[in-house]
Amino acid sequence: MYVHPAFAMDDNWAINHLRTRGFGLLALSTSGAPVSTHVPFLVEKQLDGKYRILLHVARNNSLCRQITSGCQVLLVCQGPDAYISPDWYGVPNQVPTWAYSSVHVTGHAQLLPESENMTHVESLSNEFERRLLPKPVWTMAKINSSQRQAMLKSIVSIAIDIESIEAQKKLIQHKGKREHTGVIAGLNAHRGTGSHEIAVMIQEVLSDKA
Repeated sequence: MYVHPAFAMDDNWAINHLRTRGFGLLALSTSGAPVSTHVPFLVEKQLDGKYRILLHVARNNSLCRQITSGCQVLLVCQGPDAYISPDWYGVPNQVPTWAYSSVHVTGHAQLLPESENMTHVESLSNEFERRLLPKPVWTMAKINSSQRQAMLKSIVSIAIDIESIEAQKKLIQHKGKREHTGVIAGLNAHRGTGSHEIAVMIQEVLSDKA
């Protein structure tokens, strides 16, 4: 991923972004066409201070038929995004752009034994169920034994040891206060997909500059 110096974010921000989003695109290069799949995931800090990603894919997924322990993979995790019209800047000679945040993680995959599938799925569901509190937490115990076992056999759990992180938050940080103010107003008036979230993020950039 090309990262403009004005938009680059550090690893601490990237890890927080990964944990907050918890959903991304897992991609793998093969001898034929590249393969990818969308996956929820967990971020785990290990005893040595390094991080790894935990996820699973359906056993019937074409990516699962290609991935092997030790192969290199890419995980892309994006945040909100929105189109920015040059008319919103309030200054001349501007061009259209797109505001977004994204983290690219590369590392080597490790296929986990089937015996770890239950622990992995429970950890994954617990992470996202707790975000729904005070709703009672859903657990695997709510599935009958035969269905649970069939489901666990139908997935492959994967760990990715993070080796490199590229992260950026492209929110017109290189522009001035007038441009920021105009874009925030334009995004809030437009109300397109992601517009409100991006407006909030740009407002935070503007507040930091104050």
